[in-house]
Amino acid sequence: MKHTALISLAALAGAVLLLADTLNVKPGQWEATMTSQMTGLPPIPQEVLDKLTPEQRQMMEQRMKGSQTPRTQISKSCITKEQIEKGFNVGDNDQACARTIVSSSSSKQEIKIECSNGNNKSTGTVRIEASSSESVKGSIQMTMTTGGGRSMNMSNTFTAKWLGPVCEKDSK
Repeated sequence: MKHTALISLAALAGAVLLLADTLNVKPGQWEATMTSQMTGLPPIPQEVLDKLTPEQRQMMEQRMKGSQTPRTQISKSCITKEQIEKGFNVGDNDQACARTIVSSSSSKQEIKIECSNGNNKSTGTVRIEASSSESVKGSIQMTMTTGGGRSMNMSNTFTAKWLGPVCEKDSK
């Protein structure tokens, strides 16, 4: 469950950062609206599931059903010029993830993501389209699997708008 949340947040953070080698976006304060939906079984190893009591397992399954309902959240981020020049990043210093820019222009970018953490693997695609230097939209498709064959799909769509050149102090 934590791995799924971490991958989700890493993907969200990367998408919200709107980073690309050549994507034409302005540095400063950005606000993103993201809608997320998950389907499939949680990528929890079978040996972990086997240790749960029937009540714990039922509670977890109920929570997972709730997470399969689309959810929308709004967040703000401070994007620096250096971040834009550096490119898309998955998570904070996440050495288990690799990114490959499939295609990139001043208005569109597609990035392939591959993460590995022991027997857990995640793969996906991020697509970003900048309709202007102050407005972007995109999608993130991720599949998370365990060595036991359990897999979960995460589908996100987002829009983001530039709020201005000055960042709020509590934005990251």
